[in-house]
Formats: sequence, C-alpha cells, structure tokens
Amino acid sequence: MTKTAINILFFLLIAVIPTVLSAQNPKINATQISHLSNTADEYLGQDSFGFSYQISNNIFSKFKGNEVFEYKNVSLGRITKTDLQNPLKIVLYYEDFNTVVLLDNQLNKITEINFSLNSTPIVVSAIGMSTQNQLWIYNALNQQIGLFDYLKNEYKTVSIPLTDSIKYYQTDFNTFYWIDKKNNWYSCDIFGKTTSLGNVSDFDKIEIIDAQKYIFSKGNLLYLRNISKEKTTIISEIEILEKSFDNFYYKDQILSIFTAKEIVNYKIVTP
Repeated sequence: MTKTAINILFFLLIAVIPTVLSAQNPKINATQISHLSNTADEYLGQDSFGFSYQISNNIFSKFKGNEVFEYKNVSLGRITKTDLQNPLKIVLYYEDFNTVVLLDNQLNKITEINFSLNSTPIVVSAIGMSTQNQLWIYNALNQQIGLFDYLKNEYKTVSIPLTDSIKYYQTDFNTFYWIDKKNNWYSCDIFGKTTSLGNVSDFDKIEIIDAQKYIFSKGNLLYLRNISKEKTTIISEIEILEKSFDNFYYKDQILSIFTAKEIVNYKIVTP
C-alpha cells in the first residue's frame, strides 16, 4: 500500500469513527407542542384527560381551559407527595401528620387515613397508588415495602428490609421502583418479588419510564437511558430549547419542562 493510500485510509477512518459513535448514541429530537405561563409553587404534570395539576400556597388544583378545581386542608400542614396515576383517585400525602387524603376527579375528598392510628405501626416515607384499592407504602419503622388496603384498613408487608436508604422512588400500579444512595436501581412487584435493575447514571432529577428506560437531568442537560433487550445501554441526549430548568415530567410521550416562568410541553418518541 502506498503512502498516499495509507493517508487516505487514515482520514476515512477519522471521518467514520465519529459517525459510528453518533449512531450508537443518537440525539432525541423534542418537538414543542404547547406552553403556558407558570405561576405555581410546584407544577405537577398532566393527566390523560388534558388536565394540569399544580400546588400554590399549599392549595392543590387541577385545571383545563376555564375548568378549575381546588383542594386545601390547612389542618394537615404541607403537601409533601402527590400521585396522579389514577385521575379518579388522586393521592395527597401530608408527612407532618403521617396522613394521606384520596380525592376524586373533582377534588372532593374520598377518604382520609391517619397511619399513626393504624393497628400496625406505620411511619410513611414513600407512598403511591397501587391496584385493587391498595396503596404502596414504605414503612420507615421496619424499612420494608408494603401494601395498604384503604377500604379494609389492612396493611401487609411484601418486601424484606431494605439495606440502604432510598434516594429516589417511583411507583406504578404493579411496581415499586427505588434507587438507593449508591445509585443501585431496584423494583418490587405486588407479590414481593424484588429485582435488581442495575446502577443508574448520576443524576440531578430522574423520571422512570419502565424497567428498561428512564429520563434524567444532569447539569441542565436532559438524557434518556435505554437498556435494550440485548442488555446494551444507550444514553441519548434529549434536545430541548431551554438552557436551564427547574424540573421535568414525562407521561405518554409528552415531556413537560418546568421553568420559573413557564411550562413547555414537548412530544418525544422513545426507542
């Protein structure tokens, strides 16, 4: 091979390598579909019916167009956790009083449960809606995940004690996901089966999509991490217009970006 041919081959390799790397980690284009002014203390996201949810001055509200519903309960202190999975049974948790309130779709109170009065001692440090009239509970007293039937007022433990404290958690109807302080990622199903899902990337904020995918932010950049069926990990940057943001929310291919002044909704397609 001549020296000229070697030089040409070298330059071709230099040109191809970045293309290959880029193909392995393609950027995800986010298409802006709507935006609105943000005057809330905390914007919580949207449901499948198009209603938005927020907290202002400790008043929980939902709105769409001219329809506005509100709920406040001054006696229970600050709202510390919400779960919007089921718009017909919304979960509000008040940590100061170890109490949960369930609301209907017009934010009327369905029931109020003070876990401190339960026959089985419960101090809730994580909560979410599950199936069959049950709530996911992480009981700080025994460091175990359990299910609480709010109609029967019955509680059962489903997991063994967790060895490390919870850094982040998220629930769906069938699964309790959590990330410990070492960034180890786990899931527990309603039957108590616990699965290790690997180690997550270092993050500022995170939103779990399923057992293979999550969106996370780091340094005002947004990424999707996807673990394929072949166990290959691909981290793709999500391209948005905002140079900085306070938080984000993802549901059904709609990515909401929250800044101090507005909420911007993007359409994204995840692999």
